[in-house]
Amino acid sequence: MKGLDDNAARSNPIDVVLVGGPDDLPAAARRMRAPAAGETIKIPHRGGYEHFERDRRIGRPDEQETPVFRWTMRTKIAE
Repeated sequence: MKGLDDNAARSNPIDVVLVGGPDDLPAAARRMRAPAAGETIKIPHRGGYEHFERDRRIGRPDEQETPVFRWTMRTKIAE
């Protein structure tokens, strides 16, 4: 049964907030829906990707707060 719970958590999208990263990342891109069990988010931006990781100190699943993902790095798209 645990496998079913894990799959449901991954496929059940929740609202999240992205914090940090480039100043020109649109405000609309900073609020999005992501899988509930997700630990990382990768956003395409200016020919690369902005990487965000879940901040476990804020927005714990057992509370009613919106989970926060903090910017960690940028990578370029390989060509």
